[in-house]
Amino acid sequence: MFSRFFINRPIFAAVLSIFITLGGGIALFTLPVAQYPDIAPPTVEVSAAYPGANARVVADTVAAPIEQQVNGVENMMYMSSQCTNDGNYALTVTFKPGADLNISQVLVQNRVSLAEPILPDLVKRRGIAVKKKSPHVLQIVNLYSPNDSRDNLYLSNFATIQLRDELSRLPGVGDVTYLGQRDYSMRLWLDPQKLAAYNLIPQDIIQAVTAQNIQVAAGQIGQPPAPNGQVFQYTMTTLGRLENTDQFGDIVLKNYNGSLVYMRDVANLELGAQSYDQTCTLNGQPSVALSIYQLPGSNALEVAQRVKERMKELQEYFPPGVDYSIVYDTTPFINESISQVGETLFDAILLVAVVVLVFLQNWRSTLIPLVAVPVAVVGTFAVMAMMGFSLNNLTLFGLVLAIGIVVDDAIVVVEAVEHHIEHGLAPRDATLKAMEQVSGPVLAIGLVLSAVFIPCAFISGIIGQFFRQFALTIAVSTIISAFNSLTLSPALAAILLRSRAKGSFERLPWLAFALIGAWLGHKIGIHWAAPALAALHLHAAPEWMEAIRFFGPIAAGALAMTLMGLVFGAPLNFMLGWSFRQFNRAFDYSTGVYTSAVSGLLRVSAVVLIVYGGLLALTWWGFTHTPTGF
Repeated sequence: MFSRFFINRPIFAAVLSIFITLGGGIALFTLPVAQYPDIAPPTVEVSAAYPGANARVVADTVAAPIEQQVNGVENMMYMSSQCTNDGNYALTVTFKPGADLNISQVLVQNRVSLAEPILPDLVKRRGIAVKKKSPHVLQIVNLYSPNDSRDNLYLSNFATIQLRDELSRLPGVGDVTYLGQRDYSMRLWLDPQKLAAYNLIPQDIIQAVTAQNIQVAAGQIGQPPAPNGQVFQYTMTTLGRLENTDQFGDIVLKNYNGSLVYMRDVANLELGAQSYDQTCTLNGQPSVALSIYQLPGSNALEVAQRVKERMKELQEYFPPGVDYSIVYDTTPFINESISQVGETLFDAILLVAVVVLVFLQNWRSTLIPLVAVPVAVVGTFAVMAMMGFSLNNLTLFGLVLAIGIVVDDAIVVVEAVEHHIEHGLAPRDATLKAMEQVSGPVLAIGLVLSAVFIPCAFISGIIGQFFRQFALTIAVSTIISAFNSLTLSPALAAILLRSRAKGSFERLPWLAFALIGAWLGHKIGIHWAAPALAALHLHAAPEWMEAIRFFGPIAAGALAMTLMGLVFGAPLNFMLGWSFRQFNRAFDYSTGVYTSAVSGLLRVSAVVLIVYGGLLALTWWGFTHTPTGF
């Protein structure tokens, strides 16, 4: 018998369960955290800019060549593009779910390279970006001036130099874009009348700036081969890129009637912003917003936390009149959602413990099924990590449902062992005999429940991506529970259970009161802990305040219930035993009523079958007539 090996070797059974639990516990810290499974198809974004062009020109000269080449790239589902009147172009290529995003990015980059030769020179000089990123914004960091001493131009330049690169280097950050970006640029405001007077056109101005605002290698004086006796060699340094309005004003445009025409003669020069198409303010104050995009597959909560920590470090080097604020953040909702489902998970464990205790009426018997819960639930995290799942609402909800399933196998084992103990067998002999009888049913339960959920793994498309994690999470926890019920549960039953008469009750240990108090302290104290700490005006680090807010009520509840159990343990256990006896009477009565009802229905079995057939027909009718939807 398979279980006899582990009954005779309980330490080995415990080591296997500990190994499963440790593997799941380690994997838990590596799982990405998200609100829902990553069902969004992978996307690659192509972006370019054509300054001065309107949307129609961008569509004809930039969008059309790129999209003709990118269209039909391998595993592409569809693509969408935007051309704006400020000269910006963005193409989003969406690939089939499951496509390798790195390969997809390379394929799109190759297609874009084919279109580059026919793009406008200005577009090629500014560059074409091909990036993989989540289509949704994770956070928006606003850089603003509290006292209005800095304008949008300064803030945008400061963000470009000091912040953008720092944030882009953080693990998990896919891209950082601007809202209200204003890069420094030399603006030449041309006077049409003066241009006409000197017989000049704007293209002449562009050619002059291009020719004279250039970085060149000026060469060397005295470079070999040189005459004999020359011992010095000089490297020439010339003015390359122009830096201020005076230097741009000295650009020579042409020779007009024997005199030189300079840039300052036909234009007003100003060091301003490259574009004024967007304006960003925060509470009426000048601002620039940095949109943080998450890298697909990364942990949203960890990425957001890294951004917050890095911004705190960078804030120390901010000049006077500059501050930042994170006014848009999607992670608190994700964190709260996951927290609520996690709390439901622990509530479900406690409710399962109460139900098991009420029916088995022995804390030793109750402990064995409860041990199966952390082994199956925590062990599932290891398989989730191997399958590439995330910690989201659906997987946690699946674990909540699995709690009621994973204890079933252990309850079957414990109930069978208790039955033989009540008939006079020793705990070890009762466990061996019970496992001979229930090993097959326990294995069958696990396989049948898994067979219900595993087919969901083969559902294709977005719906399959959505429900696959939910179904396989339950299936994996069920399989681990069945294995645990054939190994650890019988080993614990042989060690923990004691011979006892039917209907007898063993008093609860003090640890049970401590656990109940900790749970009550958390459920009650979570509402008044924060106001109480605020009223005390404690001066401590935020991390310590959060720890006190969370663990303080738990420790207080555990201590209070432990003292109550030590002082009033006898009367409480007496009341609990009396309650069990009343429950047994009511249960025996309801069992008798149920047995009588079944025996009565067996006499009119033909009528029962007709009613059952009618229910099946109603089920089919409801299934075919109920409105459907996504």
